[in-house]
Amino acid sequence: MEKIRGFEIAKGFEDKNINLPRRKTKYSAGYDVEAAEDTVIPSFKKGMKPTLVKTGLKAYMKENEYLMLANRSSNPGKKGLILSNSVGIIDKDYYNNPDNDGHFMFAFYNVKDEDIEIKKGECIGQAIFMPFLIVDNDDAQGNRMGGFGSTSK
Repeated sequence: MEKIRGFEIAKGFEDKNINLPRRKTKYSAGYDVEAAEDTVIPSFKKGMKPTLVKTGLKAYMKENEYLMLANRSSNPGKKGLILSNSVGIIDKDYYNNPDNDGHFMFAFYNVKDEDIEIKKGECIGQAIFMPFLIVDNDDAQGNRMGGFGSTSK
């Protein structure tokens, strides 16, 4: 079977009982993504970096697609969790990159007064495969050489 788009377990997580994302209903756009391990997300303080919640997953897709990472609609109200980048974008060439094998994570801030604990296996967000378009005379030729935050390097 030809691989078109989907999820795989990232290197280093093969023996961690990671569940591949699934849609819960036939009209759901997003695949529910779970936390790969217990993670504490501290209450926000000025100047702090977001907490990266590991998924243990990587994603493959067609050349004209990307994977959008979106927050669960209940996270801000119930847990005070917001995505630090509002929406995560996973490019096709992030898959199998040499730095981290394409392992994608969710970057959260916690706006509650108390720390929030995410348990392994808890749904933390959604992953949605999306097509994209390019402009006339696009001349992008670069090749990704690394993982998180490496596009402009």
